[in-house]
Amino acid sequence: MFWLVIILLIFIFQAATILLLEFRNPAKAVAWLFILICVPLIGFVVYYFVAQDYSKRKKVRKGGSRIFREIRETIWEQAHIIENASQMPGSRYIHQHRLFNLLSHLSESPITGCNKSKVLTNGEEAFAAMLKAMEQAEHHLHVEFYIFRDDVISTKFQEVMIRKAREGVNVRFICDGLGSHKMSGSFIRKLQDAGVEFHYFLPPLIATIDRRVNYRNHRKIVVVDGKIGFVGGMNVGDDYLGKYPDVGFWRDTHVQIEGDAVYFLQNTFLNDWKLASGEQITEPQLTELFPPHICSGKERIQVLASGPDQEWDAIQEMCFGAISVACERIYITTPYFIPDPALYEAIKTAAVSGVDIKIIIPYQSDSRLVHLASLSYVEELLRAGVKFYQYRKGFVHAKVLIVDDLLATVGTANMDMRSFFCNFELTAVLFEASSMERLTEDFERDLDDCSQINVKVFQQRSRWQKGAEMLSRMLSPLL
Repeated sequence: MFWLVIILLIFIFQAATILLLEFRNPAKAVAWLFILICVPLIGFVVYYFVAQDYSKRKKVRKGGSRIFREIRETIWEQAHIIENASQMPGSRYIHQHRLFNLLSHLSESPITGCNKSKVLTNGEEAFAAMLKAMEQAEHHLHVEFYIFRDDVISTKFQEVMIRKAREGVNVRFICDGLGSHKMSGSFIRKLQDAGVEFHYFLPPLIATIDRRVNYRNHRKIVVVDGKIGFVGGMNVGDDYLGKYPDVGFWRDTHVQIEGDAVYFLQNTFLNDWKLASGEQITEPQLTELFPPHICSGKERIQVLASGPDQEWDAIQEMCFGAISVACERIYITTPYFIPDPALYEAIKTAAVSGVDIKIIIPYQSDSRLVHLASLSYVEELLRAGVKFYQYRKGFVHAKVLIVDDLLATVGTANMDMRSFFCNFELTAVLFEASSMERLTEDFERDLDDCSQINVKVFQQRSRWQKGAEMLSRMLSPLL
């Protein structure tokens, strides 16, 4: 009896600790309590080392160092900043002052006006464009990926980085410590022996010890001489070329950017480099890292970063703001659909209001648990009028949002809570009609490779399936 009382008191202490620390996020508290009930002691140990702790974001912030203030001043002096809605393309934002004001005040990345972009569909087009741009590097080459494999296409990237480093180009390379943990030591040594500066971002062992293992860098960035940049859904590996038989065709989207918006890709990379390497850039380097742009393009583009190094959950807030003002259409492509409660209600409300909402998700996912959690959100949204489509040609990994003719986004963030509130993420917001048209064409072409989910058929799935979805849904704030 005595030991039962002790065990009960320990459990109460653990539960109370979780409730106190997660009082701002009831859904996450419930998820951790569920884990605690299933595996009491182990669950609490995992919580201690893994749980997101936003009250201690200072652990991963870049800090207010003088050099980053100088970077901000340099960018603001050189970039063409869009300061009011009348400067946006056409007349679309004349009646959207609230959305424009929201976008203008998110993070420290305003809408910029002198840009040129190119949407890159799937691995062959994206990798070819990145490798071509990397070959042109003369001063510096910055490369950052969540997953970097040790295979054929990765070797091509490696060879270019080695060649440029030997030519005297400053090559800096970051990979996430967990996402790229399978990259071999010999692969890394070849890079370092040639002069490439390489660092893992929060290696799992070190990150676990200081309770940062849950903060993963999901960004994908390439910056060439501070003039050309890339961001999107693709990591570097042969699977992104559809060469893994068990996965098949890989559907993804990236974007190439030239112009002012590259400054903000560069700034994000340098923040990550500081955290990964401890190296601080110096004032004399700013001229080469943030060169004046000679760009003939006039596209409006915004680069939004979110994560533990940012004050705002900028990508989630942008999605929520755009979806909330939609009048005609919302098109979403995402491999993982686990919206937070606010975004879920915004999507449902828009659908009930008559907005045409189409969401493409995978038919077969690379994560069974996440897939089940995603399906748990489908039925009620189907009843509200949202149309869901499951991609059957292969695996869809693109992260795209199109709202009316207001904006379209291409980036690294999935439509899930981990991307919105935990990972280091990056998204390009495109305002040019031609970019939205290209992404819309891709979306409509993808629909041809999808099967639409019928609400009546979906409701007939087995009790076991519904039960598995329910349990996965309980864990969804942590997935």
